[in-house]
Amino acid sequence: MTLFPVAILAGGLATRLKPLTERIPKSLVEVNGEPFIAHQLRLLKKHNIQKVVLCLGHQAEIIRNIVGNGSRFGLHVAYAYDGPTLRGTAGALCEALPYLGEHFFVLFGDSYLPCDYGAVQRAYTESGKRALMTVFRNEGRWVASDIEFAGGRIIAHDKQHKTPRMQHVNYGLGVFNRSVFENIPAGAAKDLTLVYQELLAEDQLAAHEPLQRPYEAGSFEGLRDLENYFSKKA
Repeated sequence: MTLFPVAILAGGLATRLKPLTERIPKSLVEVNGEPFIAHQLRLLKKHNIQKVVLCLGHQAEIIRNIVGNGSRFGLHVAYAYDGPTLRGTAGALCEALPYLGEHFFVLFGDSYLPCDYGAVQRAYTESGKRALMTVFRNEGRWVASDIEFAGGRIIAHDKQHKTPRMQHVNYGLGVFNRSVFENIPAGAAKDLTLVYQELLAEDQLAAHEPLQRPYEAGSFEGLRDLENYFSKKA
């Protein structure tokens, strides 16, 4: 199976990791002796991803100088840039569309997700819908749960109006048809959460629930969890 390309949203300011991120972007924060993005790219290669598009903004050239064309990770890496005006996570993906195919994964720049990417792609393809969100049964353990998921379907996704039935969170890996982003006006800012909510309202959002817990490098607690994960694997 040929896997879709992956767009990685890595343009954020990473305020939760200051002072580490005052001079370097979050993607280059050291984890187990290496920049986080090195771990992230190697994981994608391990799961047979061939192409990655890095969506960059803050301190973009530092990341590009480290990653280059991706060859040392066995990948082809291209770059898309936010420009002078921040466009939000969905707007950043609009800038990446010229480098992506008709279908593609979307991964957050601080996510380390040891799941079955092939299974996620199959679930998306078999659904016939325009997008898929991966979900994880969080039960409020790491962050506040904001997704009601039952019978293999997302019933509700709302960060502002949470209910006791919401026991899941966004796992951090999505799959999209490019048409989802083609109607966002040029230069407009939009958040990916809003895109997901619109797709859900249109009954165009499939779901898949990986069993492996997600890891993240966007907080000091997340970095500690990742260090422990890698030390146990060694």
